[in-house]
Amino acid sequence: MTEYLLIALLAVGASFVERTTGFGFGIFIMTVLPFLMPSYGEATTLSGLLAFATTLIICIRMWNLIDWKHLWLILATFIVVSAGAIYVLARMQTHSLTLMLGIILIVVSLYFIFLGGKIHIKPTPTAQIITGTLSGLMGGFFGMQGPPAVLYFISSEPDKDRYMAVISMYFCLGNLAMTFFRAHNGFLTATVGKGFLAGIAGVFLGTYLGAKVFNRIPAKIFRYVVYAYIGICGIIILATR
Repeated sequence: MTEYLLIALLAVGASFVERTTGFGFGIFIMTVLPFLMPSYGEATTLSGLLAFATTLIICIRMWNLIDWKHLWLILATFIVVSAGAIYVLARMQTHSLTLMLGIILIVVSLYFIFLGGKIHIKPTPTAQIITGTLSGLMGGFFGMQGPPAVLYFISSEPDKDRYMAVISMYFCLGNLAMTFFRAHNGFLTATVGKGFLAGIAGVFLGTYLGAKVFNRIPAKIFRYVVYAYIGICGIIILATR
């Protein structure tokens, strides 16, 4: 019961972050969730299911703001690459996976802390394919597909509301696809189902609270709020690894 209560609290925090900044569910919850689940694959599966529920709520409310032409190519690339990453994940040793995760988190943290605010990506097909590939690798292996997609969508969308709408749809469909891939590889278990039931109420609460905060963030500083959150995540990850 203690573990399920902790999952519910983690879901509140992760969905709040997701609704406030447009990403970060996996980054937030995966710092603790692997220690609560029987395997790393099951942790990424539960994270993906709860993130899917969070972004589905956002998409329903912001449907008319989604710009589909900025979405299809990056999403298709993401789905293909993440499927391959999940296939490899199912056949990896836990030790090597943990080592890889530590390295990736340190690199991503440093990248965003020092370069995030200086990079501007044009919404070209090449940029979409590269972003989808990086996001697919991080999503398939670690359940953290957000950082590459954030850089792309925050540059391609004209305002914070359209950014929130399109990136939420990207995560919604991406997490749905990865859930099927993970289920095929044996990661969708009864334990994951129980964890989802424990966390879903937290998703609704966190999403509600995050929407209140999001609506109060001035558009001119929203980009800097997003980058600041990435920097904070990086500092926490570097301090705890």
